Amino acid sequence: MAPVAATSRTFTDKLKAHIEILDPVTWISVYPCIAGGVMASGAMQPTLHDYLMLLVLFMIYGPLGTGFSQSVNDYFDLELDMVNEPTRPIPSGRLTKTEALWNWSIVLAVAVAAGIMLGTHIGGTRGIVVITSFMTGLFLGFIYSAPPFKLKKNILLSGPAVGISYGVIPWLSANALFSDLRPEVIWLAGLNFFMGLALIIMNDFKSREGDAQAGMKSLAVMIGPRNTFLVAFLIVDLVFGVFAWLAWSWGFGYLAWFTLLSLLIILVVEFKLLRDPQNGVSFMKSAVNDGFGHTIGKSEIHEHHAFLRFSLINNILFLINQLIVAALLGIKYMHA
Repeated sequence: MAPVAATSRTFTDKLKAHIEILDPVTWISVYPCIAGGVMASGAMQPTLHDYLMLLVLFMIYGPLGTGFSQSVNDYFDLELDMVNEPTRPIPSGRLTKTEALWNWSIVLAVAVAAGIMLGTHIGGTRGIVVITSFMTGLFLGFIYSAPPFKLKKNILLSGPAVGISYGVIPWLSANALFSDLRPEVIWLAGLNFFMGLALIIMNDFKSREGDAQAGMKSLAVMIGPRNTFLVAFLIVDLVFGVFAWLAWSWGFGYLAWFTLLSLLIILVVEFKLLRDPQNGVSFMKSAVNDGFGHTIGKSEIHEHHAFLRFSLINNILFLINQLIVAALLGIKYMHA
């Protein structure tokens, strides 16, 4: 199937297509980690200088970093998108491949310049952490979709790449923005790595048909939906379990009990989905289909919509736990 020929469009149409290829809804995925890293430092001051540094970091990891990886993905995955997501800017003809190339090239240049300026401004070991982190993210974002590596072809490579990009480096960068790395933050970054790994495993449901045709080795293709859910759920449960243990060991007993309660809720949801991988957690259908899923769940794959229902519950609970522990750590270090 050939992409739809690009037609004459207004400047506004082109601008919308250039923004869409950066996939703005994905930008927010790194923001909880950035917020957590900053809070856990306990060192940010209510000054214009600190607010501007934080704004630059949000831009580097959101519109620039995550946007870059999404644009590169669309550029190199045209054939897959013609099967899985034909309404995307390139296969629909709203952008040419050349225009898409300019899109991610310019975004990459701005991201590198902004990141180096921020890291240089901070200086020292903290500056090195910031620069190394975001450069690692940009590199992984490129080779995730671009040949010859194309990490997304195999879940053994794509999962860790996503976990590092969306879970580890935002936590470390945000923490280093205002303080030396807190040891607790390294633990939390690790937990986010595994949570990101579990979610990307399930997110592959939406592209299962195209992945199978292209020989992509996602778990959804290799072992089927039910077993994919089982593997991902085991990882999620371990994350919550270790989180509870860490909270207890850091002296946050009430949070540990709240985390265990969160895990209990997650286990109930997981049980329902394992019984019915396509229609489990049906009470969440309206919330997902009319809101969350309407924005990012454009796939017709039933298991993907089931994953979105699980993801909405899981992500809210995990986010609450993260922000609480980050606030408690920030208070601890403010008083240290």
